[in-house]
Amino acid sequence: MPYWGATTGDLMEYLQGEGYDCYSASVGPISSAWDRACELYAQLTGTTVDYGAAHSAEHNHRRFGRTYDEPLFDGFGEKDTNGRIKKINLIGHSFGGTTIRLFTYLMTYGCEAEVKAAGKDVSPLFTGGKENCIESVTTICSPHNSSSIYKFTEETGLYDLTLFLSTIYCSVLGRSPLNGVMVDFHLEQFGITNTPGEHDADRYFKSIVNFLENSDDTCENDLLPQNAQTLNEMIKISPNVYYFSYAFDATHKSSLTGLTWPDANANPLIVPLGTWIAHRREFECEEIGRTYGDEWRPNDMLANTISETYPFGDPHTDFDGTGTPQKGIWNVMPVQRGDHGQAIGLLNETKETREFYLAMAEMLCKLK
Repeated sequence: MPYWGATTGDLMEYLQGEGYDCYSASVGPISSAWDRACELYAQLTGTTVDYGAAHSAEHNHRRFGRTYDEPLFDGFGEKDTNGRIKKINLIGHSFGGTTIRLFTYLMTYGCEAEVKAAGKDVSPLFTGGKENCIESVTTICSPHNSSSIYKFTEETGLYDLTLFLSTIYCSVLGRSPLNGVMVDFHLEQFGITNTPGEHDADRYFKSIVNFLENSDDTCENDLLPQNAQTLNEMIKISPNVYYFSYAFDATHKSSLTGLTWPDANANPLIVPLGTWIAHRREFECEEIGRTYGDEWRPNDMLANTISETYPFGDPHTDFDGTGTPQKGIWNVMPVQRGDHGQAIGLLNETKETREFYLAMAEMLCKLK
């Protein structure tokens, strides 16, 4: 089942058939935004993944990952026959939104710490000055400001359990022929998955322990409120790039009780989480001094709708897809109906999914 399109079919294939040049990148599903951004750059440029000398030393993992012999598509960042840079429109779902935000930030501003640590051997990703390769950044269901579900995982102990189980899951399947078939974990930097073409089983069990000990280099850690806020403070907007965000809501407020409830067509597997988000008592996150009140109840069964609108502190404006969007500011699209998975076609109507992405592709291709 393809990620983009899910149960409605391969969305990339469909959009290609409609005349849109679309590609799907693959990054580590439980990796940090930093590691994922580095993997995206290597795929786009057809190079070896460089996680950065400073970052790798800090998180005690390998600096280099797998090598991509060919770029994801030809011409990224190159000039066309008219002398214009061939730009890309980046679209990220869920934590993929954080990934492409960080990627765009590094392409624009680079990273001084990595330049100092690596010297002449630094990856071009960390030298900045490449924002002219990116036309736009579009996030879908992205918890820019974390999700109040963190409180549930904290109180129930699910945070540590989920990290442990996902590590074991990746460790078993990542060393099997199924890695890259069912899902590609991209954890070569920790030694949990083999670098394609290599078999370094001697490091296997040490790698699992190392990963668990350095579990702050994961998406789970990045999604904690205090760490999401730290990322937001670091990731500055690129002034020459368009930013769009699509928030989703799969809840409704009862006219009888005044309570917020999941929609009837929401995915039953995640409805319990969405119900908790909608019904939990007001609470405060002491680490960042945020109060989760009534405005945080609407959600897509995994993340709060308000968190998906834009990173708090960034400039933003409402935009309905008509007229002229602004660069260097979040153009916040109208809230969409559906849950976290329906946004990419999972258990959704095929026509609805395709019309949503066709309209998005048409809008993005008109940007100048």
